[in-house]
Amino acid sequence: MSSENRENTFKEKIYECNKHIEKINISKKHLLPFIPLNTQTYLKMDEVSLSFIDSLIFRFSKLQDTMGEKIFPSILILSKEDVKKKTFLDILNRLEELEIVNKNEWLNLREARNEIAHEYSFNTTEVVDSINIIYEKSENLINIYQKVYSFCKTRFEIS
Repeated sequence: MSSENRENTFKEKIYECNKHIEKINISKKHLLPFIPLNTQTYLKMDEVSLSFIDSLIFRFSKLQDTMGEKIFPSILILSKEDVKKKTFLDILNRLEELEIVNKNEWLNLREARNEIAHEYSFNTTEVVDSINIIYEKSENLINIYQKVYSFCKTRFEIS
């Protein structure tokens, strides 16, 4: 991939992340009156409100996937570092050395994402607990993204 194509792909992924954050914020705004959610409230929610929960979870997952799979390796590639033989943990460690990402915070967010992805819908209490966690931790994910974006904007002159 040429340097120009790599930069364009990187900018597309930044745009994609910004869209995920926009949708997360819209979902959170709609869900705010229900938070912290409990099982009684969850079971009485209308389809529109439930769709905002789905959107929050989907966008949280997609934002974390895009950052982890595309943005993080691209930061190192655009910095002229070799990532071909690096594992995801190697990349996280390097980004932590650069003071861009806190590895443990990232892994905790990943764990929260994986928990709700594997919840069984018949266990309402666990689903509600996971929704509350994703709602709360979405702000941490957005803060990480903003720090990454700020680094990229300065380092790679993206807009």
